[in-house]
Amino acid sequence: MSINQLLAIDIGGGTQDVLLWRASQNLENAVKLVLPAPTQVAAARIRRATDQGRQVFLHGWLMGGGAVHRAVDAHLAAGLKVYATPAAAATFADDPARVEAMGVAICDQPPEEALAVPMGDLNLEELREACGRFEVELPSQLALAVCDHGYSPGYSNRKFRFDQWRAFLQAGGDLGRLIFDQAPPDMTRLAALTKQAPGCLLMDTAAAAAWGTLEDPEVAAMAQGEGVCIVNLGNMHTVAFLVRGDKVLGIYEHHTRCLDTLSLHRQVEDFIQGVLDEDEVFAGHGHGVARLPQAPKGLPHPPVITGPQRRMAHGLGWKTAVPHGDVMLSGCFGLLAAARNWAGETDSLPAA
Repeated sequence: MSINQLLAIDIGGGTQDVLLWRASQNLENAVKLVLPAPTQVAAARIRRATDQGRQVFLHGWLMGGGAVHRAVDAHLAAGLKVYATPAAAATFADDPARVEAMGVAICDQPPEEALAVPMGDLNLEELREACGRFEVELPSQLALAVCDHGYSPGYSNRKFRFDQWRAFLQAGGDLGRLIFDQAPPDMTRLAALTKQAPGCLLMDTAAAAAWGTLEDPEVAAMAQGEGVCIVNLGNMHTVAFLVRGDKVLGIYEHHTRCLDTLSLHRQVEDFIQGVLDEDEVFAGHGHGVARLPQAPKGLPHPPVITGPQRRMAHGLGWKTAVPHGDVMLSGCFGLLAAARNWAGETDSLPAA
């Protein structure tokens, strides 16, 4: 399979970053967009209904929570009703009983007066319409990234998500295994994307960021030497990878809101040295930490950062990755690089 065009969408909690790539076009001239994340769009519509004193009906697909969850909580706190289809309701919890305990009524048909709010991580039609106004067609091949906690009723979703990272490491940590054309079992958010966009390629947002960071030639050189620690400071999650060659040798994941500059610095440095305790991470409302035995203990270079919350590392002396001259599109460049590798295309894209 050859990939000569790609619509790459890195779907986060604050933004969705979009790249329309064609092999026939200089990458510097490709259409690039940074738009509000789908959860932010749905949340804004719910807040408008709250201001208007209207009931809402959530329909469509399971999607990322965050902003939309907070908007639903505020809507219910205002004494207004929320209805949701079973698929949309799964956005808030794996167990329907927990969703109903929030105050959400699960049903297939809403009251006529309720405002219908579409749910889902993919806004393809809106994107097609917006680009079409500039005479730009969307590429036919899609590569999408989301952060999926998976389906784990009765079990910590923080542990379940990190179990997937641990299994990836135990399987060898091959970077090429971070992209796939079928959703792994129980990864419901990724599965919802495959139903909305059959044939799409899939990645985790942190994995896409790591791949994209390696598109910076300086970072790639570090990885091919003694190794590099890549830290993705996302709006929701902070994930660090120890990378050497084409292997991931260690992973650390926390919630960004639970960290400050001091704790970020200490935990990442302890992670690099191999002394960070997993119980400490989980007790602090993070996900976990895991390393392979061959992971280095200490690196000659400071960590490399990417992601929208990079300012948290201000003053630490860490390097900011600039793949293809664009700080905000690391995830999209990672989707593109991983997709081309998946398709067997080994030539590199020209560096900026």
